[in-house]
Amino acid sequence: MIEDPLFYLCAIPAVLIFGMSKGGFGGGMSVVSVPLMALVVPPFQAAAVLLPLLVVMDIVAMWSFRGECSKDNLKIILPGAVLGILVATLSFQYLSDDLIRLLIGVIAVSFSLNYWLNKKSRKTRGISRIRGTFWGALSGFTSFSVHSGFPPLSVYMLPQQLDKTILMGTFAWFFAVVNFIKLIPYFSLGQFDSTNMMTSLVLVPLAPIGVRLGFYLLNRVNVRQTYQILYFFLFVVGLNLLYKGATGIIH
Repeated sequence: MIEDPLFYLCAIPAVLIFGMSKGGFGGGMSVVSVPLMALVVPPFQAAAVLLPLLVVMDIVAMWSFRGECSKDNLKIILPGAVLGILVATLSFQYLSDDLIRLLIGVIAVSFSLNYWLNKKSRKTRGISRIRGTFWGALSGFTSFSVHSGFPPLSVYMLPQQLDKTILMGTFAWFFAVVNFIKLIPYFSLGQFDSTNMMTSLVLVPLAPIGVRLGFYLLNRVNVRQTYQILYFFLFVVGLNLLYKGATGIIH
């Protein structure tokens, strides 16, 4: 088990934030979690510790959003995600910790800037097999590497302007299937060692708490100010990881 107190100082809010996002509160807030934990431990170890917790969260989220999802979208984006996970698995051996830090930093900074700068509402776009497969595959790839599949998938899903509950339910079911599939390559790559699994076990009580809290807050709290704070924090963490990843690769 990881014993560094600083790790838990980062991991506890990271797990709660991810759980709240699974419950529908704040959507893309989950992108904060791995960057936050990656400040203390190697990025892929942070992802490995989180994955069993995400599976627990997904079970709660599927129950919370039972019957509330877009099946037409899932039929397109899920096969794409499987393709993305396969590519990520095959390329894993070429991804160093510093390269993953750089990837997380790029995602974090890009997602923050997009939130701040892209204020204009986009035109509504419908379901598309080509776009859905592409963004689903990219989501599967980034989800495998750093559990950050929300940003690419949101590029495809948000312009459809679905009902909020249907939208979040689709996200919930999509990532539930994706995370269950990811268990196979994570296990085969040796990421579920005793240290990571015991750490996950210590943190697991927070998983359902975060999801139910997010589901409770979904229609009760205006998340605008929460978004502003979290995206600022995400931007700062992203810059830190960009610096660490870039300097590590250069040296």
